[in-house]
Amino acid sequence: MANSKIRIIVAKPGLDGHDRGAKVVARALRDAGFEVIYTGLHQTPEMIVNAAIQEDADAIGLSILSGAHMTLLPRVMELLRANGADDIVVFGGGIIPEDDVLGLKGAGVSEIFTPGASLEYIVRWVREHVKPRGVNA
Repeated sequence: MANSKIRIIVAKPGLDGHDRGAKVVARALRDAGFEVIYTGLHQTPEMIVNAAIQEDADAIGLSILSGAHMTLLPRVMELLRANGADDIVVFGGGIIPEDDVLGLKGAGVSEIFTPGASLEYIVRWVREHVKPRGVNA
């Protein structure tokens, strides 16, 4: 299991139709050697959590630009807990006001990347904070 690739679901929750940023981050993570599954646009929290569980994901990366982050991201965390999958690391990015970051982290989101975060920084953060599930770090 030492060579297991970290598996990451990248998803666009809600009605936001802009996915260029999510695709750019997904490609950067894939190029860095992670296994990445991009779920596409208009995903509900239920669809995202189901995909993460079915794919045995180690992490979920959520891209959100719609302003619904204070509803959608905590709902993903709630569903992970309800399904016994709260060991899946959740990180997010997009247009999220600094004032909301603390609340999201309080809900269990591990990190929030706001505009200007470099791809190198995101990749490094994932390397340092996401381990294959079931492997003690």
